Amino acid sequence: MAVPELAPRRTLGGLIAVWALAAVIAIVIGIFSTPDWRAAWLGVGLGGCLIAAFAVQLWSGRASGFTERVAASVLGAALVMGVISLGFGLAALVPG
Repeated sequence: MAVPELAPRRTLGGLIAVWALAAVIAIVIGIFSTPDWRAAWLGVGLGGCLIAAFAVQLWSGRASGFTERVAASVLGAALVMGVISLGFGLAALVPG
């Protein structure tokens, strides 16, 4: 017998938290890594976002839609990191 959820936790907060973490990781990598190693470190950072997405979604305690929420978290994190790394790449083209 299934027990209905009385007050389900919101899932959008978990998605936004992972996306914000991805933005912070991408900015830190863009500032502190050399351009040669930036892509490799962004891959490591995206792996950390994947682990964070699993942790956040497991913490929410909702089984329905788990894989969709994790996929949305990781896809959003990849997009956020891609846009930020694009900005760092374009900034590297500017002579200075």
